[in-house]
Amino acid sequence: MAAENHSTVTEFILGGLTNRSELQLPLFLLFLGIYTVTMLGNLGVITLICLSAQLHTPMYYFLSNLSLVDLCYSSVITRKMLVNFVSEKNTISYAGCMCQLYLFIVFVVAECYMLTVMAYDRYVAICRPLFYNIIMSHQVCCLLVVMVYAVGLIDSTVEIGLMLKLSYCELLISHYFCDILPLMKLSCSSPHDVEMTTFFLAGFNLIVTSLTVFVSYSFILSSILRIRTIEGRYKAFNTCGSHLAAVGLFCGSATFMYLKPSTASSLAQENVASVFYTTVIPMLNPLIYSLRNKKVKAAMQKTLRRILIGCKCHYSFSG
Repeated sequence: MAAENHSTVTEFILGGLTNRSELQLPLFLLFLGIYTVTMLGNLGVITLICLSAQLHTPMYYFLSNLSLVDLCYSSVITRKMLVNFVSEKNTISYAGCMCQLYLFIVFVVAECYMLTVMAYDRYVAICRPLFYNIIMSHQVCCLLVVMVYAVGLIDSTVEIGLMLKLSYCELLISHYFCDILPLMKLSCSSPHDVEMTTFFLAGFNLIVTSLTVFVSYSFILSSILRIRTIEGRYKAFNTCGSHLAAVGLFCGSATFMYLKPSTASSLAQENVASVFYTTVIPMLNPLIYSLRNKKVKAAMQKTLRRILIGCKCHYSFSG
């Protein structure tokens, strides 16, 4: 096929997760359920943290931002996926594809760095408890969150700027959303610059964040081992367990997707890894933090009790 300039490409066709028509409805219901739980879970965490005064601390401020990021980047991917399950032709416009890719990179990078900031917060809380309120002041927390989103915007702008320069001679994306690697395979022009930039940025982000988390938890582990009481050690481990689980799930699947050789896995394996970190992890994060966190569960019970009492009083007054 003759090479076309990218400006003549008006839409792409998304290959989706499967070509089997009998699986479209079951998959639609499955991902609709996952997306519903993701929305309710993350909105619930954000609302709970806003309403509960006892959760107005740096740790939960970062957690509310993590939930916001999960909510956004899950919506960027899952809503279009759900539409495609019930559509005869899975198309997306060129502008819509680039917009989806831009927002996806912003939020996936922000997720990576938000988890890193949360690891630093746990390090300060456990290793420097006497200076915690000074180090993690309101101004510092706001600055860290702004930096997280700024890194996401910068990375995404660089990547999209390179993607817009490519020419495309094929329209079928062998994926269920517009991601960098499947789009590069459709290019008529050499994607070497994009490939190297993607590898460098992904490698830099994962190395910096993983190294920061590793160093933070090395100091945390050292401090925990110096705690004499078993109860104190358990409390410290329990505080960090949820965060370590979230970091391991996210970084593991992202590393498999972006830092492996291009021939190291099949399309099915790539789709499974992508589905895991684009739809499953945003659903799991609020469950991990709420089910394992006694403070969150206590705040939830207190807030629900207050709402129920308010409803009863209103009902009695109306009656």
